[in-house]
Amino acid sequence: MSNPARLILTPGEPAGIGPDLVLQYCQQENAAPLCVIADRTLLERRAQQLKLNIHFHEVAGNEPLKVGAGILNIIHTPLMTDSVAGELQHQNAKYVLDCLDHAVDLCLADKHHALVTGPVHKGNINDAGINFSGHTEYLAERSNLNRPVMMLATEGLRVALATTHVPLSKVPALITKPLLEEVLTILHSDLINKFKLSNPRITVCGLNPHAGEAGHLGREEIDVIEPVINQLSQHGMKLTGPLPADTAFTPKQMQQTDAYLAMYHDQGLPVLKHVGFGNAVNITLGLPFVRTSVDHGTALELAGSGKADLTSLQVAIETAQQMIDNQA
Repeated sequence: MSNPARLILTPGEPAGIGPDLVLQYCQQENAAPLCVIADRTLLERRAQQLKLNIHFHEVAGNEPLKVGAGILNIIHTPLMTDSVAGELQHQNAKYVLDCLDHAVDLCLADKHHALVTGPVHKGNINDAGINFSGHTEYLAERSNLNRPVMMLATEGLRVALATTHVPLSKVPALITKPLLEEVLTILHSDLINKFKLSNPRITVCGLNPHAGEAGHLGREEIDVIEPVINQLSQHGMKLTGPLPADTAFTPKQMQQTDAYLAMYHDQGLPVLKHVGFGNAVNITLGLPFVRTSVDHGTALELAGSGKADLTSLQVAIETAQQMIDNQA
């Protein structure tokens, strides 16, 4: 039989609030059992800084995890250099990716595992000479997946993206029929298999203002988006659109939608973060394992202060557990 499902957590940037959030989370009586991949000394020092009493339990492999308030199961992964709260070190960019690599390997070895990720500092990783556009793309590459789908979710709203972390000037050329077919297929499949929506309703945004205004403001809707919607609708998908993004998120349309597909990052995510910032979760669809993440950045100025808001990490952990349970 498979080992019991477990959550694997990577705190992300060691100088940010990720370590704080992990330590605060494990203080709770009802904390889910999870295994953290991080530098033990880093977390011990941060716990002292935050005046938290933590019992560290080092694990390797799939032995049972300890549970209880103040207990932290950890797979020790060493820093490249000492880390101070709020102070970025380029050398530790490799440490961040080492933690992710180990977590991915564990998840790929057992489909019942799920990965929850803390915030990373993309700029610091790139400044270290490592090409890194984000968790979504990195995890997909490590999993030999050609097409990851990024979706953020909060209560009453899910927004997936056709394109992710690319300059706005490159978006129109990336919106192709093959891309939209693949993204919509992954979105539709995971809404069924990981969210238990038997016939998910997906609203597709247009690319241009007014969804192209019948071609006067751009032809992507006519030439690319509409044909894909029509084709997939004939295969049973319940799709609406392309709708102008400025009216797609009205209360009436939201009531008729299980998930939105936005064409680019800043088309859909400002709406979602306005509705649920700090209470939202970032989900990577299409991976061979469940992955969720916080919806915020590293907040270097709050690291070590005890003022970091735990809500998004709690939502990410709860969502990951629900998604595992839905696949059972």
